[in-house]
Amino acid sequence: MVLGRLSCFGLEMNKINRSLNMLHEKRKEEHLMLALREEVQFRDVTTGLENFAFVHRALPEINLKDIDLSTRLFNKRLDAPLIISSMVGGIEAAVRINHNLARAAQSLGLAMVVGSQRCLIEKGGLAATFQVRDVAPDILLFANLGAVQFNYGFGVAECHQIVRSIDADALVLHLNPLQEALQRAGNRDFSNLLEKIEIVCRELGVPVIVKEVGSGISEEVAGILARAGVSGIDVSGAGGTCWSEIERMRSGNRLAANVARAFAGWGIPTAESVIMARRGAPHLPIIASGGIRNGIDVAKAIALGADAAGIATPLLKAAMSSSEAVEQSLREMIEVLRIAMFCTGAADIPRLQYSPNLKKL
Repeated sequence: MVLGRLSCFGLEMNKINRSLNMLHEKRKEEHLMLALREEVQFRDVTTGLENFAFVHRALPEINLKDIDLSTRLFNKRLDAPLIISSMVGGIEAAVRINHNLARAAQSLGLAMVVGSQRCLIEKGGLAATFQVRDVAPDILLFANLGAVQFNYGFGVAECHQIVRSIDADALVLHLNPLQEALQRAGNRDFSNLLEKIEIVCRELGVPVIVKEVGSGISEEVAGILARAGVSGIDVSGAGGTCWSEIERMRSGNRLAANVARAFAGWGIPTAESVIMARRGAPHLPIIASGGIRNGIDVAKAIALGADAAGIATPLLKAAMSSSEAVEQSLREMIEVLRIAMFCTGAADIPRLQYSPNLKKL
């Protein structure tokens, strides 16, 4: 009798797990399609980068061909201070997208973050949608997990698993309280996460980077994270893709849509968040992401104090096509960055950082 009840319970749990997996896959596919097809940028909030401009230097005293874009990040050399930010994983389309992104990163000597790997733990059998080492053996590669999952059964062991599953060099823990609050069936328990992040930083054995998902990181939070032992911060500020708008489009009812619409202007603009994070964590690598669209944006972000810049949306459509299309987009960005440095007299990334030629308008 007891065995019969346990068997029925097991069957019921399998049904629940299958339903959750289907919901997760549907959510990922909806996120991807909306990002590709709809206007999901912030409407009333900008990155703030347009409020800064470089003073042109007519006598740069350097040779354009000698400009050095290389930098070191988490013990790896990058040929340019660019990171392909997290986009997708766990669905069929992710295999092609991630491989195209990774091939371009390998060719250009850049870094890459995979999409959230939560589904890899919850469902299993999805590792191939994230694995890119076969086409990008040398890149700085980041695994990725939502920090809120530490309140839903995840811990150091799961972090080890997702890092090993893709042979990653480091782990990104993303923070997305606004998105989870607006998302159907979102994970909304963000209580006592800091101490759990601190444990992971102490025990994981690879660098742990914390990033937001489009709403920015303040000076206070940057300082708290630095004291907790994180190895770097990705601000992911407001001004690029607006996740409250994406969740509004997915909401399915008027009440949820109206609530999401109220947050369309929420967040710390990317430029301001870079400045705040640098003040809060003066000795940590800071990555600027959120609305970075071209090489001049990258140059401004680094001049404001960032060590590198993350790019996602501008590469997504290209990644649906081919690695060559991704590489072309990145080459254009890199060349614009090179010329911006040339026209401000910055021969390398250290000279660009905190450049006195960047002025607030």
